[in-house]
Amino acid sequence: MSAIPVIAIFDVGKTNKKLFLFDENYKIVFERSARFNETIDEDNFPCENLEALRSSVSDSMHEVLQLKDFNIKAINFSTYGASFVYVDGDGNPVAPLYNYLKPYPTNLRKKFYDAYGGEEEFSYRTASPILGSLNSGMQLYRIKYEKPDLFKRIKYALHLPQYMSSLISRNFYADITSIGCHTNLWDFLKNDYHEWVYKEGIAEKLPPIVSSDHVFSATVEENKCSAGIGLHDSSAALIPYMVNFHEPFILISTGTWCISLNPFNQQPLTPEELKHDCLCFLHYKGAPVKASRLFAGNEHEEQVKRIADHFNQNPVRYRAIEFRHEIIASLQKKISPADAGDTIELITKSLFAKRDLSAFDTDEEAYHQLILDIITQQKVSTHLVLKGTDVKRVFVDGGFSKNSVYMNLLASVFPHLEVFAASMAQATAVGTALAIHKVWNDKAVPNDLIELKYYSSAKELIL
Repeated sequence: MSAIPVIAIFDVGKTNKKLFLFDENYKIVFERSARFNETIDEDNFPCENLEALRSSVSDSMHEVLQLKDFNIKAINFSTYGASFVYVDGDGNPVAPLYNYLKPYPTNLRKKFYDAYGGEEEFSYRTASPILGSLNSGMQLYRIKYEKPDLFKRIKYALHLPQYMSSLISRNFYADITSIGCHTNLWDFLKNDYHEWVYKEGIAEKLPPIVSSDHVFSATVEENKCSAGIGLHDSSAALIPYMVNFHEPFILISTGTWCISLNPFNQQPLTPEELKHDCLCFLHYKGAPVKASRLFAGNEHEEQVKRIADHFNQNPVRYRAIEFRHEIIASLQKKISPADAGDTIELITKSLFAKRDLSAFDTDEEAYHQLILDIITQQKVSTHLVLKGTDVKRVFVDGGFSKNSVYMNLLASVFPHLEVFAASMAQATAVGTALAIHKVWNDKAVPNDLIELKYYSSAKELIL
């Protein structure tokens, strides 16, 4: 029996590091998961253990290459963003992988934005809210002024996906999905690096840009294969939807954050949208994706604990609460709508935390109100990227896609749109494989990658 052609995908999150083998039908035929202890940088701030990550790639590839059932045709990588690996000319790290949560010096931030047009104008051009170290370009700016000797030693600053790729291909390139995601590096109006990147000598530390579907020839333990350039995970997770659906849509990716992604909104960010924490990033074909975010998954988790404690219930119960329209109708008659002042407060503050739980007769009633309050915020957040576009469909993936109350209420507040719960296994990894489909897979992309469940709205819900 001949070996099955597969692609190996390394999917590196902040917590879990995964390796998948997909066959030509995008079915997972092998997987491994690992977690590493963090190390610390020179300031004793936690950071990624680069040596453990490098060893894991080497050891994992050695393991799968011994599996005679599989023929590895290609390898690609997706990782979390906002993280640079600083390497010398041989590709060896010369500094820690600094944590994007590391506080950014106030004086350096002021110096930067004063020099380059002020925070509002700069954010508008780069589609990057002011996020400190989460704006990865600011990490390089900090090294230049705080560690000039280190800055001189850096040959290339590689975003983490491209560093991972270089471990296999030994090539050093940049990818637009990492550069274009709130890095402060890319001027969306010029479609080029921002002027500061050239003036500060940062451009010399950035390798040439290649397209996200670019591959290199690589040899790993005498096995010849194609190695992808690597992708930012947010962009990778969107690829299966862009491949399968061509009519305009919004994807609400739900987890700790509920992020509304509109790849069909190419309008520049407005000051109002930036004020509401919207941003743009570039998808794998180089066009902008407008995104807004809501801390709804975290809110749900915190408030479910409060409801469970008050009504003496197990929090697990709320994973399977079914939607009941009559409860919503009753709540709208007896419970006042959320009042959070202006729009910023509406989508950044907890609405349900202000509720007196004694006002609810049952925990089921309280839970419906919690989701109603979250949907009040979700409508506003999603509308920020929806307005002015021809979107006809909304797809929801992640935790809330399995929540009957959330999905029914979302359909009710967007009655003019088709609302679907979407599910697929390992969307980020599948998207990373799809980005280089043509170089390893002779079959057509399956049309059943994403399972959809339609939610209809009997009547519009007025909030």
